[in-house]
Amino acid sequence: MRTQYYTATSLDGFIATEDDSLEWLFPLGSLDDSSYPEFISKVGALAMGSATYEWMLRNAELVAAEAGSPWPYTQPAWIFSSRKLPVIDGADIRFVHGDVRNFHSEMQKAAGDRNIWIVGGGDLAGQFHDVGLLDELIVQVGSVTLGKGKPLFPRRLLSPSLRLVSVRQVDASMAELRYEVHRGNKADAAL
Repeated sequence: MRTQYYTATSLDGFIATEDDSLEWLFPLGSLDDSSYPEFISKVGALAMGSATYEWMLRNAELVAAEAGSPWPYTQPAWIFSSRKLPVIDGADIRFVHGDVRNFHSEMQKAAGDRNIWIVGGGDLAGQFHDVGLLDELIVQVGSVTLGKGKPLFPRRLLSPSLRLVSVRQVDASMAELRYEVHRGNKADAAL
């Protein structure tokens, strides 16, 4: 079981515009042509930030048209938010706030032998990384630039803590990069 941050980013490193729009992403291709179907089949629990969840609420019709339901997940989801937010009918949701360590073992238990997906956003993935709970980043890089917006991973990682394990072209407009988070010492990182 792994805790994974699977997301899409613009070429200049933004997962959404400043106003949390994902409109830039949709013309770049279909989820069915990406690794998403295989990826989601191995996910047993979700962690989601409030901005991502609020995007789902605002775009319920778009999500339903694409996925057949305003909440396209069957897995239980932990929504990290300090605000009270409405519940999407039929969704298995737990609203939580605070240190991600306080909820990770509960997510692991719910996931069983499957993975935990950090759906978004970048800061939430960074919080899992900061406490040593992030195992992998899977990033779909789109052939667009946004200039500014919500950063992919708002952390400074200067040591070789991310190991590139694969690169795959997805159609003519996307590339998928997979990184493992390496937690060894500096001597190990040089190997």
